[in-house]
Amino acid sequence: MKMATDPRWADVASLSLEHILTDHAFCEQKAATQCISLIQQFSDYPAIVEALAPIVTEEWGHFRMVLAEMKKRGFQLGSQRKDEYVNKLLEHTPKGGTRESRLLHKLLICALIEARSCERFRILYENLEDRELSKFYYKFMISEAGHYRLFLDLAREYFDHDLVRQEWLNWLQVEKNILADMPARSDRMH
Repeated sequence: MKMATDPRWADVASLSLEHILTDHAFCEQKAATQCISLIQQFSDYPAIVEALAPIVTEEWGHFRMVLAEMKKRGFQLGSQRKDEYVNKLLEHTPKGGTRESRLLHKLLICALIEARSCERFRILYENLEDRELSKFYYKFMISEAGHYRLFLDLAREYFDHDLVRQEWLNWLQVEKNILADMPARSDRMH
């Protein structure tokens, strides 16, 4: 990551736990949906199907875990909101191109989102005073780190490693520019 989140974000986020958990729940739901979409669009890529099928189940399980945590705390699942961070990333997806090029960029965007989620979960784990919720986010941090690496590994499976590296560096710069213009929201994971 070229632009780290200020650890004080956790202090502000702790004031909006219901909103953070709601946003987190919907992020997990969208992650499961994205994996399903990749399987549907690229079913002729066996490694994608085999790797992402269990991730769909895992992400949906994470959604259910967040819902259970919310219920335990007396929170209600609020409305889904637009994810400005993800939408701004998607705006930078190269237009046109080959099907293979679209796959590469989809995999790298997924890796980037998972890496940023991992970073935010780490910040919550390390900085929340609520130790029970801190441990809750530790599990997610570990999982997202694995997902981030999985998407990069899938890109390397089907594309030249130098190309993947160069495009990854490009996406890191795009993300840095997006985050520089976008304040960290206390009620959102991204």
